[in-house]
Amino acid sequence: MHSISLVLTTLVALEFFFIMYLETIATTSEKTGQTFGMTTEQLRNKNVSTLLKNQGVYNALIAVLLLLGLFVFPNKLWVELLLGYIILVAAYGAYSSDPMIFPKQAGLAVLALLSLIIL
Repeated sequence: MHSISLVLTTLVALEFFFIMYLETIATTSEKTGQTFGMTTEQLRNKNVSTLLKNQGVYNALIAVLLLLGLFVFPNKLWVELLLGYIILVAAYGAYSSDPMIFPKQAGLAVLALLSLIIL
C-alpha cells in the first residue's frame, strides 16, 4: 500500500478511537454533547449512556480492524471493505439523522478509500 493510503487510513482509525473516547470514557462531557448535539443532562441518562458506551466499543473495534488490515495482516481488500462499510454507515446516518454526519464521519474514509483505489 502507498504511504499516503497508510497515513489516511491510520487517521481514520485514530478518528474512530477518538469517537470511542467520547462515547465510552468522556460520555457526559461537554465535548461529547457538542459532538452529538446533546445536552450533558441527556448524556447522563442511564439508557443514553449505556447506548453510547456500546457504540464506543463498536467504533474502537473498527479502528482495531483497520490497523490490523494495515500493519499486522496487510490486506488492501480488507481495508477497502472496512472503509466502504464506514462510508455506508455514515450515509445511512446522514439519511436517517443529520446530513452533516456524512462529511464528519466519512470524509476522511472517502479520501483513504480513493487513495487505495487510485495509488
